[in-house]
Amino acid sequence: MLTGAAAVCIGAPARAADQLDAGGLTFLDFATQDNGASFHRGDGMIAGGPNQVSSRVLGVESSKGLARIRFEQIRITMAIPLGWQATEDWERGVAYSSDKRYRLVVWRVDFDFEGVKDAEHYASSKGGAIQSRRPTVKAQARRLGDGTYLVVFENAPKAQGDAEPRTVFDLVIPQPRNPKLGVLMTLGVPASDAGRGLKLLALLKENIRIDW
Repeated sequence: MLTGAAAVCIGAPARAADQLDAGGLTFLDFATQDNGASFHRGDGMIAGGPNQVSSRVLGVESSKGLARIRFEQIRITMAIPLGWQATEDWERGVAYSSDKRYRLVVWRVDFDFEGVKDAEHYASSKGGAIQSRRPTVKAQARRLGDGTYLVVFENAPKAQGDAEPRTVFDLVIPQPRNPKLGVLMTLGVPASDAGRGLKLLALLKENIRIDW
């Protein structure tokens, strides 16, 4: 839970842009053209536990460089670049590039359970909580024009197998009819790819479908 964490201010400097922009990139810029074969290939190294299963492929659009993936347990459909893999368990969906450098996790969030009042409070509190535990990480949060919240974590520590520190993007999407619930989409990329990672986040956001 996030209660008691120092908050990251969602102030005017952080609102320099009120929307995510893919900057002309498409899923083709992140894809490996394999006609969706990667989504049917198991990967024991990223199994995540005995309850992890491959996610359902609803369709492959090779001309667009994407596959439509259904995370059934969290009732979310997303477009994912071809050449990636996608798995899920009872609480989250996971997708990652073939080289594991780009990693995506999607969760349902109950803000009451997390000890915060709404999506804005969650975004600012999570940023503050991470910074208090890892002082070298810089976090900044901003509200986007559609009411979602973006938190950017710079200089996040590298995990095993990573060649450099990471930049992590959190996108907090509140449920339109119930501000106590939402979805968290987290995309982690190498720090040197932060600009491309933010553009990919824009593409993912444009193509997410949530069954509220």
